Amino acid sequence: MSGHSKWSTIKRQKGAKDAARGAVFTKLGNAIAIAARAGTDPEMNFTLRLAIDRAKAANMPSANIQRSIDRVKDKNSAQLQEVMYEGYGPGGVAVLVETATDNTNRTYPDVKVAFSKHGGSIGEKGSVAFQFDRKGVIRVKATGDDVLMQALEAGADDVQEEDGESLIYTDPKDLAKVRETLAAAGLDITEAELTYVPNNTVEVTDAATAGKIMRMMDALEDIDDVTATHVNFDIPEELLG
Repeated sequence: MSGHSKWSTIKRQKGAKDAARGAVFTKLGNAIAIAARAGTDPEMNFTLRLAIDRAKAANMPSANIQRSIDRVKDKNSAQLQEVMYEGYGPGGVAVLVETATDNTNRTYPDVKVAFSKHGGSIGEKGSVAFQFDRKGVIRVKATGDDVLMQALEAGADDVQEEDGESLIYTDPKDLAKVRETLAAAGLDITEAELTYVPNNTVEVTDAATAGKIMRMMDALEDIDDVTATHVNFDIPEELLG
């Protein structure tokens, strides 16, 4: 699971920079619009509530959030669809790319170029996804045995400590229950999401390969239609500079 947590941290740092120039709002708005298809009331639609929470954390204006929700009701607005792309990067690392798009004829070539330009290749459906499990992940600003016991008693599957925080993994259907239980217990939850966690990680030790991978990931993340990326690589911090 270290591959997930490391990439998650990198994305959060990149997201903070993107949020400063508003570049992340398109992605957040698309994620909200997709989630809202299952219901526009965040109290009844937990996935929508998570998407709104992420948008608020990035300081997305409330008006933008509401417009994204209202897009579901607007018959004149181009409707989004969720499309997952799969591929391999330099060093054989596996990558899943979640998108929300109103035009796959635009999105597919953009994703394909991001892979191929940086030494990767886009794959067929199912060629990569089997290497990942769907999980709920809750990030808590606390560590220690108390957090571990609270998480397990709330129904979590696993807990991993990283940089003074705890990453709590759950079955997807248990994410809402575990999150609410931990919040009620007074834990400081900084993030909760549904994600894909790799079954095994690939450790990258070559600086040149690490550089190619990170340039590829930057290219994928810079595509407006991309809402999330999931990887199975683990790159040491000294190679990320």
